[in-house]
Amino acid sequence: MRAESVEHALELLSRHGDAAKILSGGQSLLPALNLRLAAPAILIDIGRLDELRGIDLRDNVVTIGALTRHVDLLASEEILSSLPLLRQAAAHVAHPAIRNRGTIGGNLAHADPASEFPACMLALDARMVIRREDGERRVDARDFFRGIYETALEPCELLVAIEIPRPQSGSRTYFHEFVRRSGDYAMTGLAALAHLDGAQFADLRLSYFAIGDRPYLARATSHLVGVAITGERIAEAQAALDAELDPPDDQQASAAMRRHFARLLLSRCVANVLERPELAMEAVT
Repeated sequence: MRAESVEHALELLSRHGDAAKILSGGQSLLPALNLRLAAPAILIDIGRLDELRGIDLRDNVVTIGALTRHVDLLASEEILSSLPLLRQAAAHVAHPAIRNRGTIGGNLAHADPASEFPACMLALDARMVIRREDGERRVDARDFFRGIYETALEPCELLVAIEIPRPQSGSRTYFHEFVRRSGDYAMTGLAALAHLDGAQFADLRLSYFAIGDRPYLARATSHLVGVAITGERIAEAQAALDAELDPPDDQQASAAMRRHFARLLLSRCVANVLERPELAMEAVT
């Protein structure tokens, strides 16, 4: 069924409940249908709702419409200047054909734990704008992702936009993922946002993906904030990170490999952000 407006889509969701599924770009849903991971009785096509597209910067908040495509993020000068982390991540999403059709809202609502964008939203402290027939609510990224393919969205609700506070001037970002081949699912990845105070971190948000059932904001950064960064400090943070992680052991990568990648990403991120390449060698074996 094709929705003619957001209101029409919400009315259809309210009418059909759990039996309905939203179709936007289709790059997450169609593979799930093919693998019998989803079998909705009703598909609600919102792909032509232009009101859900676009990027707007106002009052230091970047609002991204849910139907904004990955390729739009790559092409946007506003994203490049305000949220470079999203542009870095978008370049790693699957293949060009998927980036040309896939939407940011569809990606986030699908909540694949190996996906790049959920981790970015956690690092950037984003809020999801969710609408239902009787109103609108906002959910922080840390509360939105609840497990493998599970979010805070109720059956009668629609993700319509994402609000992201523009990072303060001078902030720095880092993004990297380990994959066997370009376009494959990540074995482990990291989206990071840092604020510096001279040569020290005033704040550091390390958001890992493909490390559990949802994106994960590391607590180990407490060992790196407000202190002089040395190899010993990095080793402390890596040991703390190793203790707090509980990665899966599956066909993509073993738990031990994911732990190693996570530690390596921490040291590489710190070295990159501080522009001290020698620190990238400080990885726990």
